[in-house]
Amino acid sequence: MTQPSHGIAVAPHHLAADTARDIMSEGGNAIEAMIGAAATIAVVYPHMNALGGDGFWLIAEPGAAPQGIDACGAAAALASRPWYADRDIREKLPTRGPLAALTVAGTVSGWQLALESAARAGGRLPLSRLLRDAEHHARNGVPVSRSLARGLRVKHGEVIDQPGFALHFMPDARVPEAGDMLLQPNLADTLSQLACAGLDDFYRGELARRMARAMESAGSPLRLPDLEAHHARRVTPLMLEHSLGRVYNMPPPTQGLLSLLILGQLDRIGVAGLDDRSPDYIHRVVEATRQAFLVRDRHLTDPSRMRVEAQSFLRPEVLDSLAANINPDRVGSGVATQPGDTVWMGVVDGEGRAVSFIQSIYHEFGSGVIAGDSGVLWQNRGISFSLQAGALNELKPGRLPFHTLNPPMAQLTDGRTVVYGSMGGDGQPQFQAQVFTRHLLMGQTVEAAVSAPRWLLGRTWGSASDTLKLESRFPREVFDALAARGHAVEALADFDESAGHAGLIVRHPDGRLEGAADPRSDGGVSHVPGKV
Repeated sequence: MTQPSHGIAVAPHHLAADTARDIMSEGGNAIEAMIGAAATIAVVYPHMNALGGDGFWLIAEPGAAPQGIDACGAAAALASRPWYADRDIREKLPTRGPLAALTVAGTVSGWQLALESAARAGGRLPLSRLLRDAEHHARNGVPVSRSLARGLRVKHGEVIDQPGFALHFMPDARVPEAGDMLLQPNLADTLSQLACAGLDDFYRGELARRMARAMESAGSPLRLPDLEAHHARRVTPLMLEHSLGRVYNMPPPTQGLLSLLILGQLDRIGVAGLDDRSPDYIHRVVEATRQAFLVRDRHLTDPSRMRVEAQSFLRPEVLDSLAANINPDRVGSGVATQPGDTVWMGVVDGEGRAVSFIQSIYHEFGSGVIAGDSGVLWQNRGISFSLQAGALNELKPGRLPFHTLNPPMAQLTDGRTVVYGSMGGDGQPQFQAQVFTRHLLMGQTVEAAVSAPRWLLGRTWGSASDTLKLESRFPREVFDALAARGHAVEALADFDESAGHAGLIVRHPDGRLEGAADPRSDGGVSHVPGKV
């Protein structure tokens, strides 16, 4: 929706969007609003993200290119192939449990670095205010969302026996249903402690010591020195020169490059005149995705180990070559392989400051391990490492894991700023491309671009197959036409969560703000009322 506004927030849970709105209403800027929203979403959408996960930020001051914050945690000093071999794990890392909790949780360090950016931008709200809503929801309870209820129902068999999980999520020994109240008193105490002691307490304070002891006792390779050594980093985003303007995303270890590669190819082969529910449109985006995945599988890893600069793949001649490989009539090679779940959120304040943010614990509920009495659910992002010697993402101590996470932002030549994104593992760059092209190239409203039927090539959270999955709202003849081109097609439900939780914000040159949240999520759009 479009309306006069002093700010706007989009999130996959309405309470997070409301937190951001209220902080801006009290004079906070978009960065402060996003810190608050990030804390709230970690409480109210705990199957998708947590304080025990990682996060990435794109922050753009008015009239300036965005800057990035990389809050990705590295593998523990003990996390090595020999260490796992001593525990009879030689082929593949376990997806759940303490042995899957092998990387530092970086997201809180990203909040800390963002808080410094907020202060330089004139922010003045105390950390206690930014964390207040999250602490309130954790201590007093929040209704279990339909997405969380589904996650607990489907995944509880995988995580119910992990340290602390049952006590935290099922204290009365039953799986909660949508609408039941979820109370997280230990997490509330942790948020209160962070508000008083500062966010650095998560890594170098009393909270860090307690969590490290708990993780070691549970059997994780994480130790206190791993937490103490961690710091978020400021990074320069990747940038695509698009016919509409400049599009930005995060550098490795994220797959932000893939999102830009897809858009760069589509800019060359053209989709603007196509029907967005036609097999021609779907086939072109899917084939651009395949080309992007080939680049990822050959090159993307911890940036310290990259043999070629990620930005170099966005040179015009490279994009021309990739686009030339797309056969308009036949499926090519390359497919997605990374499942995962996440939350994406966007905020733009009345001054035009924009934030695109993503936060995740990888699989639903991550490792399933709660770090002692902290209430912090720990991620399993480290399972993206390989135990095969010489692999591109071979597990070694101190290495950064490969990340599906990538928060995009576009600054168009006509003066619009576009903040958009989605959760969904390898679906993220695909869902981003669908939202971007539908709104900016096909002229759909923000609401239509976000809610239109989507597809996914390969795996996302909750899915293990590499087929081309289409929501059933596509006509049957579209399935048949894609199958005739060589795609292995599969039907999803209408408004299926496997097709992501997308969001979109557009700031127009005259200051008007419009945004849309995904009907597949429990999300919302919150405006700060006022004249532009």
